[in-house]
Amino acid sequence: MTSNSPNSGAADSPRYVIGVDVGTGSARAGIFDLAGRMLASAKHDITLFHASGSIVEQSSGEIWSAVCRSVKDALSQAKVSPDQIAGIGFDATCSLVVLGEGGQPLPVGPSEQAERDIIVWMDHRALEQAERINAAGHEVLKFVGGKISPEMETPKLLWLLENRPAVFAAAWQFFDLTDFLTWRATGDLSRSTCTVTCKWTYLAHERRWDESYFCSVGLGVLADEAFARIGQSVVDPGTPLGNGLTESAAAELGLRTGTPVAAGVIDAHAGGIGTVGVEGEPESCLAYVFGTSSCTMTTTRSPVFVPGVWGPYFSAMVPDAWLNEGGQSVAGAAIEQLISMHPAAPEARRLAEQAGQSVPVMLAGLAAEAADGLSGAVMAARGLHVVPEFLGNRAPHADPHARAVIAGLGMESDLESLVALYVAGICSIGYGLRQIIEVQAVAGAPIERVVISGGAGRLDLVRQLLADTTGKPVLATQAEEPVLLGAAILGGVAAGLFDDVRSAMAAMSRVSRTYEPEAGDIAALHEARFRAFQRLQSVAREIR
Repeated sequence: MTSNSPNSGAADSPRYVIGVDVGTGSARAGIFDLAGRMLASAKHDITLFHASGSIVEQSSGEIWSAVCRSVKDALSQAKVSPDQIAGIGFDATCSLVVLGEGGQPLPVGPSEQAERDIIVWMDHRALEQAERINAAGHEVLKFVGGKISPEMETPKLLWLLENRPAVFAAAWQFFDLTDFLTWRATGDLSRSTCTVTCKWTYLAHERRWDESYFCSVGLGVLADEAFARIGQSVVDPGTPLGNGLTESAAAELGLRTGTPVAAGVIDAHAGGIGTVGVEGEPESCLAYVFGTSSCTMTTTRSPVFVPGVWGPYFSAMVPDAWLNEGGQSVAGAAIEQLISMHPAAPEARRLAEQAGQSVPVMLAGLAAEAADGLSGAVMAARGLHVVPEFLGNRAPHADPHARAVIAGLGMESDLESLVALYVAGICSIGYGLRQIIEVQAVAGAPIERVVISGGAGRLDLVRQLLADTTGKPVLATQAEEPVLLGAAILGGVAAGLFDDVRSAMAAMSRVSRTYEPEAGDIAALHEARFRAFQRLQSVAREIR
């Protein structure tokens, strides 16, 4: 074995794996031991470019630079040698990267700035294209809950073809962001079953693209090319890619050439991998990633078709298992929006800054202090109801036109009323989650517990309210960063440190605390509030 090999360190030297996560606002890297303990992490922010017409863009070059800086910083903090890194895994948002010949960025919007080569997941420019695709009703749509979302990639590709035909023609590759990162690291053009199955309509259970779908929606050119620009090689998450890190990528990341690189996953699915193995039976758990938006992931042995819930997807998260994916288009972002609308928001920001806290953290603390136990915090929201669909309903209604409802507001403008609105908002997120759980159970995919991850779900108050609103135990993992852990688990599988993803999940995940749902009067109150939530949601659809 050459000195460049990642295995060339001392035989008794501890081995570590790296997880890289590219979210909406930052790139992060974490270094983990083989028991799932994180030694260090580092983060670098990335830019979001907004424009009229629901346009949101990013730069793949900036993102790669942020990834490299994060990995180097994490290595420095952990005081770990590159020789000790056994493997690396990547996850990212399901955003569309458009590259020309030689990997050069191409401008995807009217700015004409080539560095803005990514259409971000939350970009809704392709709403009309998504509606046309749904109206055609192709058979492939049954694997996305019956309706495709403008957040997915084929509507965005169709928008590019119709509105930026020269860019579409000049494109050498269209990547999901995760697959861009693994290509940039290894030179391997293989796509992950996670990305192309969940967001591109690849039929992983049949190991093929459906040519008739692409021809019917106006993207026949991709089928004519035998899908060379969107992925001819599709492999399961955790599969080692190429010959590991290329010499140039290794130098940029501060790692050794040849370090194994895993086929990656979408960021929410990394959170699922980092959490649902805690009980040793992923099929009993729903992974709930509570961040800017939220994502729910349910694993089943056989395919289950749930109206309004994406999937079933084969081998998209846990290899050789099926996945149903739901979620809320805004979750943490909905709470931020509610807070910003309140007259007391400036005072709350000032007080939070003085305390060295975020506003949601401060409000959660005030709610807990005023309540009789965490579950009692719901009493603050009496008479105040929220349907938090500021950016539509992703699941179970698959309604991008849905909008938020707030009922019960008075003239109060003090901090106490802001706390009440915050609590009502958190409860509303829980009621939306309950809707997804119930519609999946009816379809044949029941779950016993919720395993939570994501930055917006770290507070004890939030976790307890989610348990109370859903009626399901909420489990928190020991991992402070389960999304990073999920990516690192894939790196460990690619390095051959574990037999498969399931065994790696079981070895590297642990439960830290379980939040049981409250019974009695509190449960009855949430039942009544859930019925009110459903009625408000229904009325909003009717009057629209």
